[in-house]
Amino acid sequence: MKKIIVTGCNGQLGRAINKELAGNSEIEFVNTDVGELDITSIDKVMELAREVKPYAIINCAAHTAVDACETDWDNAYRINAIGPRNLSIAATETGAKMIHVSTDYVFDGKSAKPYIEFDKPNPQGAYGATKLAGENMVKDFADHYFIFRTAWLYGEGKNFVKTMLRLSETNEKVRVVNDQFGSPTSTKELAGVIAHLLFTENYGLFHATCEGSCSWADFAKEIFRLAGKTTQVEGITTEEYNAPAPRPAYSILENYMLKLTDDYRFADWHDAIETYMKTL
Repeated sequence: MKKIIVTGCNGQLGRAINKELAGNSEIEFVNTDVGELDITSIDKVMELAREVKPYAIINCAAHTAVDACETDWDNAYRINAIGPRNLSIAATETGAKMIHVSTDYVFDGKSAKPYIEFDKPNPQGAYGATKLAGENMVKDFADHYFIFRTAWLYGEGKNFVKTMLRLSETNEKVRVVNDQFGSPTSTKELAGVIAHLLFTENYGLFHATCEGSCSWADFAKEIFRLAGKTTQVEGITTEEYNAPAPRPAYSILENYMLKLTDDYRFADWHDAIETYMKTL
């Protein structure tokens, strides 16, 4: 029986991974969230790892409140960098594989073409900086690791799709940013590639998003179309939105390494969101 520790098990991705691998009788999940495991404590992480002796550790825990990170750098570093470091040290000691999830925010968003894994990161805010530090911690301390950079994630939990649907209940028109571009990605698709590579030795850094791209405003329009909503979308600029933290204007990731090393393909974002909407 292969035991797999999942951190952040109650989050969108943690739930999706549990569902994706639920039919595998050779796996036993050790699900943890902040209440069961403080990943910022090396002692607590090591204690659990030594007890479980996991086949793999899948880190779905993160400080993802982008704006809050700007005023809480210490906590962002603890969760997004020290946590992955601790888990990686534990993975190495117990011979486990380390799976870590990162973000498009490691880039500055100034590119004119999709980012590949070999492009140089240049985070513009606290969230991106601390997530990049987490990537580096995994590379430094884990012997065998998979790092997946993803973007615009939605699944079972709080996300952009559900926010738009909630707003449509009481608004005839919503204002959505139309000058930020990325690839909406379902947790089902991301969990699928994690499950696909988990039992391989195809280690390394991978971009992992659905195919195709759009603006946030275009994404909202597609959500309303699929939901049969008449809510209108008014496009606004990032400047008009006026968020505390900087957002990359262009954060389209090319799944270059997946295609190069495994010929693995994600679903197109249109197909993935249509599948997701049917589950709501």
